[in-house]
Amino acid sequence: MLAATSALAQTTPPEEVGPDIDLYALMSGRCTTLKIDGHDFACKMVAYFHTEKGRADFTVALDDPADDSHVISFSGDNGHRTQENLYVLAIDRMLMKSKERPKVDGLPVPSVQTSSGVCRQVGNFAAAKVSSISCEATDGAGKIYQLQFESDGSPITIRRVRASEPTIRQDPYR
Repeated sequence: MLAATSALAQTTPPEEVGPDIDLYALMSGRCTTLKIDGHDFACKMVAYFHTEKGRADFTVALDDPADDSHVISFSGDNGHRTQENLYVLAIDRMLMKSKERPKVDGLPVPSVQTSSGVCRQVGNFAAAKVSSISCEATDGAGKIYQLQFESDGSPITIRRVRASEPTIRQDPYR
């Protein structure tokens, strides 16, 4: 019976793990407002990430002299275009990364806070132009997050992510 169980376990293929992100967009400009719980910050960059399952994030790298790993993301499911140049994303969680967070592969693992709010993006990716992004969310503890981003008019950089064969060899002793 042990041999049969062992043989069955070896014939089960490992679960495939593909990339979660299928599209990202980098935007240049400046944050006219970036507040976390009443504290003002500047931003280094703003990006949009979209997953294969429909979750989207507006991610902001903070210009925080005390923490070069300080990143927040306004995250929600199934954003939609309400007009040709208006994309709306209902926020249901905030993701926060900082130097104090545990790391995986050298990168901080985000703290996830259940939240409610909304992000609005004026412009569209098809035209490679986004003029502004505004987000406001409140987490379960009452902490308020605010973002107002204004583009500098440069075309955005859009990348589609496609699954490919891994370039790292699997451990033959697994």
